[in-house]
This record gives sequence, structure tokens and C-alpha cells, in this order.
Amino acid sequence: MITNFDKLCGELEKQELEAPTGIASPSTYAQLLAIYLYQNDLCNAKFLWKRIPQNITSSNPEIAAIWTVGQKLWKKDLPGTYHSLAAFNWTEPVVSIIRALEDKVRERTFNLIGRSYSSISLDAVVSMTGLSKDAVLHVCRDRKWTLNEDGVTVSPTPPTQPAPLHTSSEDQLFKLTEFVSFLEN
Repeated sequence: MITNFDKLCGELEKQELEAPTGIASPSTYAQLLAIYLYQNDLCNAKFLWKRIPQNITSSNPEIAAIWTVGQKLWKKDLPGTYHSLAAFNWTEPVVSIIRALEDKVRERTFNLIGRSYSSISLDAVVSMTGLSKDAVLHVCRDRKWTLNEDGVTVSPTPPTQPAPLHTSSEDQLFKLTEFVSFLEN
């Protein structure tokens, strides 16, 4: 499924490639860097950061702030990521991408917690999601996670996985091999 950000990413990449001087506008670089982070494409974000001319990165604090978020994501520093996202006064058109990035990182974190833990401290969830304790409790109730009797431990339930729409080639090959083995025996 192609999202608006995926479409915008393609347009921005095209703008960068077709820039008359070979150097795109700071706005193009900022949006593209933020979209790569939104897509969790940290490798492309890192390569983009390396090819942005230094005079643009040094004169544009927003691009540097976006890359700070990227560095935190690269290091899997979730509390640092939320701090970096909140530490800058983002401008249009980057602000909408940054807000979507924050929501997506938080959603991935909740899904990871749900898949990885049978119980976790409420404070750890607060730290990992960048939300207040009340907001975390609200999300936990929405996800039907239980707050244990001690009031400081949460028991998450794994997120429901949608059924795959298609079977991978490896799965198909495995099933075919089993079927042929069955016929031969």
C-alpha cells in the first residue's frame, strides 16, 4: 500500500536527482530525511545525511535536528528519540512528517512491547514510549493490557497479526516439497 509519504518520497528523490546544480533545496533535504526516518529506512537516511552539502547542514538547524532524531533511532535510544523530537520547533512542511514519525515510532514500540514481554514495569513503558503515566495507562486500557495488582507492572497482550495475503516463495516451496514427498512415499 503506497502512502502519501511514499509518494512524496519519490517526488523528493526526483527533485534531488534533477536539481539544476546537483544540490537540492534545504526543504527538499529536510523532508526527504524525515520521510526516510518515518519509513524506518535508516540506511538511506544516513546516506542522505552524508551527501547533503556541509554548508546546508551547518546553516540549517532543522536538518541537523532531524539527523539527531535519526541518530537516536539508529542507536535504538527511544527516550532520546522522543526527547529529540520534542526539543525542536519544527516548521512546515516537516512538522507533519515529524508528528507522523513520532506516532509511528510509538506504535512500533507498543507492538514490540506486546510481542516481547509477559510483564513489564509501568515506568519502563513510560520511558520507552515517551508518554506520561496517565497516557500510558489509557493506551494500556485501549489495548486490553492488564495493570497488575501491584499497580506498577503491566501485562501486555501480543498484537493481533493479520493473516498474510500471500504465501512467501519459501513457504510455497516447502509445501510443494512436502506434497511431492507424500506422493513418492
